[in-house]
Amino acid sequence: MNPHVNASRYNGRDAPLDAVVVGAGFAGIYMLHRLRGLGLAARVIEAGGGVGGTWYWNRYPGARCDVESVQYSYQFDAALQQEWEWSERYAAQPEILRYANHVADRFDLRRDIQFNTRVMSATFDETESRWTIETSDGARTSARFCIMATGCLSSPNLPTFDGLERFKGGRYHTGTWPHEEVDFTGKRVAIIGTGSSAVQSIPIIARQSKHLFVFQRTPNYAVPAHNAPLNREYVRAIKADYPKLRARAKLTMTGIDFDYGDRKALETSPEARTAEYERRWQRGGLSFLGAFQDLMVSQRANDTAAEFVRGKIREKVVDPQVAELLAPKNTIGCKRLCVDSGYYETFNRLNVELIDVSEEPIEEITAQGVRARGREHEVDAIVFATGFDAMTGALMRIDIRGRGGLRLQEKWSDGPRTYLGLAMAGFPNLFSAPCKGAVSQWEPVPPGKGRSSR
Repeated sequence: MNPHVNASRYNGRDAPLDAVVVGAGFAGIYMLHRLRGLGLAARVIEAGGGVGGTWYWNRYPGARCDVESVQYSYQFDAALQQEWEWSERYAAQPEILRYANHVADRFDLRRDIQFNTRVMSATFDETESRWTIETSDGARTSARFCIMATGCLSSPNLPTFDGLERFKGGRYHTGTWPHEEVDFTGKRVAIIGTGSSAVQSIPIIARQSKHLFVFQRTPNYAVPAHNAPLNREYVRAIKADYPKLRARAKLTMTGIDFDYGDRKALETSPEARTAEYERRWQRGGLSFLGAFQDLMVSQRANDTAAEFVRGKIREKVVDPQVAELLAPKNTIGCKRLCVDSGYYETFNRLNVELIDVSEEPIEEITAQGVRARGREHEVDAIVFATGFDAMTGALMRIDIRGRGGLRLQEKWSDGPRTYLGLAMAGFPNLFSAPCKGAVSQWEPVPPGKGRSSR
């Protein structure tokens, strides 16, 4: 136990703490574990009813990770890496949530997590050099450090369509999916958006529903997942040398270990280039963009990869007009690449209709459905796959005030500026933990050791 920590701080909800962590996702629960290891009294405040963050809220049909499961895991504890068994190459949401709960239980984290409580404000007290955190239940907590483990994708973006409140059917957002099963059997469904969550959910909803209307503004590139149960020999080989895998991953731009090509697309013959794209396409996953060194720095090189994927879309989709609507015209990789399981093939189904709203936006939501392109599409349910107020959204929704009462919203009025994505000038000892990778690099300074951050 750190001698500067008063043990009484652990007792009582309103007792002062060394640190408050906002959010019990992967970053938040790891942060709690690290703070405890430093002998600091800490509490996590979580809006949801359980741990998991993204994987607690995103329960839409088909939700799964696009990073291979053997890498989408904590690396701070060797025993944990050895004992946990993933079942598939790409883990689905229920399995990842079980993993998060396993970690919380294994390290006895729940006793310092306050669930079903939303942080409303965080204010820096210049006299005491402490943060006062106010929560939705009316409580106030004091802490020297405030760590915002609020996540990059945790503030759902719900469009303000005219007439939204008039709709009489079911309304769902992929980022706040009900915990109980949603059955679309025999129903007419509209899904608005064609990003990652839509790419994953559309094939499943299409198989359930009587008719599925897909409203697309911007098509996305997707590569096949080729998901499958994990081979035991493969898992054994990974676990036999996890440290080397982690070390290799840390040397890559993405933090993911896969083979990056050492050739340039523009210096490779068209035949060899196509063969390499095909090899990676058949393997599946995000490694497609690692085929050649110049894909992300040369537009001409990028065009070769983009056209290869557009060709695959044209092969998969029977209707040439639908295929062209689904084929993106922009740079591949400028938006996160999607990983799919039968997405493009789904548009060959007779009960699936693609509606392009890129030039003629959705006009309104009616009591019976969605009006677009001069036609009312009557549906029983609407799924909003409209993404998130990404990166800064969750932080901006909390009233955060630093030195002199400066609000973070004002500080970032011209855009966010931080030190390494972790700290902001004028907000001492306030840290942002957007991902577990960033969190693992930071250790707070115990009282009396060093200076406060600025």
